[in-house]
Amino acid sequence: MRILIVGAGATGGYFGGRLLQHGRDVTFLVREARAEVLARNGLVIRSITGDANLSAPPTVLARDLRTPYDLVLLSCKAYALEQVMVDIAPAIGPQTAILPLLNGMRHLDLLDARFGAERVLGGQCVIAATLDAQGIVQHLNQSHSLTFGERDGTLSERMQTITQVLTGAAFDARPSQTILQDMWDKWIFLATLAGITCLMRAPVGDIVAAPGGVAATLGLLEECRAVAERSGHAPGEATLQRARGVLTEAGSGLTASMLRDLQHGHAIEADHVIGDMLARSGQSHGDCSLLAVVYAHLKAYEAGRARVPA
Repeated sequence: MRILIVGAGATGGYFGGRLLQHGRDVTFLVREARAEVLARNGLVIRSITGDANLSAPPTVLARDLRTPYDLVLLSCKAYALEQVMVDIAPAIGPQTAILPLLNGMRHLDLLDARFGAERVLGGQCVIAATLDAQGIVQHLNQSHSLTFGERDGTLSERMQTITQVLTGAAFDARPSQTILQDMWDKWIFLATLAGITCLMRAPVGDIVAAPGGVAATLGLLEECRAVAERSGHAPGEATLQRARGVLTEAGSGLTASMLRDLQHGHAIEADHVIGDMLARSGQSHGDCSLLAVVYAHLKAYEAGRARVPA
C-alpha cells in the first residue's frame, strides 16, 4: 500500500516516521524548506517509547505529484486544509482512501465536497509531540494512538487492509466501528480544554484553583456536550466523567496546544474547533454563552495578529 503523509511536522512526522521505520511504503508531502531539512538531517524522532533516525526519507513537493496513492493521511492544521486539498488532488484516484487526523468535524464536509464522501474515512489521533528548532520530532509522553474507521461503522475490505498496514508500527493503531462518536468525544473535550485555557491564559490547575474556575470549566463542557447531543452524538457518562476529571484536576499543568500557539503569536484553529461547535449549537445571533465568549476572544486575537506585519 502506497501511503502519502501530508506534512512531516510533529504529527505527520511521528506517525509517518514510525510507519517508514517499520517498512511501510511512505512518502511525505512537504514544502521545499522541510524537504531540504529532511534530505540533510533525516527524519529524527525522540521518544520515551524509542528513538528513530531515518536518513533521507522519501519526500515529494506538491508540484511533483503525478500518480494516485492508496492511502492519504492528512496531518495538517485545519486552517491549511483548503490549500492542502488543492495540493493533494493529483494523488487522489478512484480507489484512494483519505484518512484525516484533524480536530473537530468541519473538515469532513469540506473533504466530502471536494473528493466524495466514499473516499473519506473518519480518524483522530492522541499524541503530545512538537517539532523543535532543529526539526526533530519530540514525543512528549507515552500516548501515541491513531484511531480510524469507516464512517458508517462497517468492516470494509479497505478497512481490513489499512488496519494490517497501520498495525505493528510502534504506535497504537485502533480500528473503530464508532469513529464518528470517537471524533465527537474528542472534540467535546478539546473544545473545552482549548476554550477555557485560552480564555483564562492559564493551565487547568490554575483555572480550577481560581474562584469560579471549576464552574466555568464544567459550564463550557456542558455546552459542548449539549451540541453533541443536538447533533446525535451525545457522549456516554463514562466519557464525561473522564473529561471532568482531567479538566478539573488540582495542580494540573495541562494546556491546549491552541494556547501555546496563541502565546507564540501563531495561527490558531479558532473556526474549526470553537466556531464550528458554536455554529452547531443553534444559538441565535446575539446570544452570550461561554462558547460565544471564547469564540469572540479567539477572533479578537486573530484580528490583532492580522495587523502585525509578517
